[in-house]
Amino acid sequence: MSRFLVLGVLVSGLMLVPVAMATNGMNLEGYGPVAGAMGGASLAFDNGTAATMNNPATLALAPDGLLVNLALGQLGPDVTAVVVTPQGEMRAESSAGAFYMPAIGVVKKKGRFAYGLGLFGQGGMGTEYANDSWLSDPSQGANMALTEGLVNRSEVSIGRAIAPITYDVNERFRIGGSLDFVWAGMDLQMAMSEAQFQDLTNPMSQVSGTASGSLVEAFGGLYEPFGTGISTLHHAYFDFSNDGDFTGEAMGYGFAAKLGMVYDVMPSLTVGAVYQSKTSLGDLETDNAQLSMGVNINPSVLNPQAPNEYTDMVLAVDGKITVKDFQWPALYGLGLAFHPNDDLLLALDVRYMAWSDVMDKFKMSFEADQSLTNGPFANLELDAVLFQEWDDQTVISVGGAYEAMDGLTLRAGYNKAANPVPDKFLNALFPAITEDHLTFGGGYKINEASSVDVSVMAVLENDGTNPGNGSTVPPVRSEHNQLNWMLMYSHRF
Repeated sequence: MSRFLVLGVLVSGLMLVPVAMATNGMNLEGYGPVAGAMGGASLAFDNGTAATMNNPATLALAPDGLLVNLALGQLGPDVTAVVVTPQGEMRAESSAGAFYMPAIGVVKKKGRFAYGLGLFGQGGMGTEYANDSWLSDPSQGANMALTEGLVNRSEVSIGRAIAPITYDVNERFRIGGSLDFVWAGMDLQMAMSEAQFQDLTNPMSQVSGTASGSLVEAFGGLYEPFGTGISTLHHAYFDFSNDGDFTGEAMGYGFAAKLGMVYDVMPSLTVGAVYQSKTSLGDLETDNAQLSMGVNINPSVLNPQAPNEYTDMVLAVDGKITVKDFQWPALYGLGLAFHPNDDLLLALDVRYMAWSDVMDKFKMSFEADQSLTNGPFANLELDAVLFQEWDDQTVISVGGAYEAMDGLTLRAGYNKAANPVPDKFLNALFPAITEDHLTFGGGYKINEASSVDVSVMAVLENDGTNPGNGSTVPPVRSEHNQLNWMLMYSHRF
């Protein structure tokens, strides 16, 4: 394979790293099918170019030569949001059930050095509830009448282009690191009920977040949002979303870095460690956003010739959304790899993810543009904060690989991650609550140059319940399980 062809494949791959559904918080439980089949364990043994995501120092464990990995994965989340009303239990099934994730890696090992390039999807979240689900009408509080037809959707995606380099300090100790170019995308269509939005704007409440700014004051002062009469339009709706499978409407870019090491304690035991820095991403932005409010309005405020009586209507304002300081957390990892004999590998990793440093609050700013349709709302602003208060997360990965026969390796593992999302701030659009993962897979060596690897990950169902706020905001239970797979073709030159 020529260098130009390798470079062309990698550049093409930059456009093909889509959203990934949450597993360990928003992080995948394992990168690459070798690690994926072993519960995510990967920090202390050779697992191919996926090491650029796991621990770049393990690239130094590969034999001399050029390695190319081409991979495709599917994440299959099954998410349901359940609310219990006086009329009975209502269930909303998310239709976002398949996310496809290509990954590409090329690494050259020569003497004491290894270097290359990898393109991987880091992780994220994603749900979509149809316009006939109970979430489509936030106006009725606990009654949840299906009248408005608002789609509720979220997609958060993180991708990385990674440039690693490793160095063999001696025959037992190897170090490695990488510089990562990181991009983030976000789509959001989120409806809020009268009670939910007023909680944000009322300084005496603000249990779930805050909302302020000249646009809030304009709505409150001129149009009496939500009013006091009987209305099916009492809502606020944030909308910035595109139809792309691989990019979000709001985008941001930045950098991160990794440092790792592996050390052979003895011929049969290797220790690995890695530090992955917090990202330095710019704000996620789009000029193609809309904020709409269902209001009870007196048209004579705008037009003296109009009837002096209140009526229901939706006011839609176009403008720019800025998601402020959205970052991926720092990660610390320590791993062991034990070879009791030539046919068996046992691995254990412990990772610590500092979610509390980056997922304390979700901060979003809307600025109305100067289009004529915005009328008196032009240039007005709204600043919204949704409290998150995620906990830091410890992830334990255990796995094994057994060479059952010449060329055939079988793998299995288990991944345990504490749920980082507090029930108090759990949102049905962002149910990153899974904890237990059973994994298995295998690899087959076609010949001396080519091999294939596959993994399957069964993410066991977990649920969490936002307690709500009495009769105005009812409790909502989120249920989440997954069935995921990855397939990889490898070629050595």
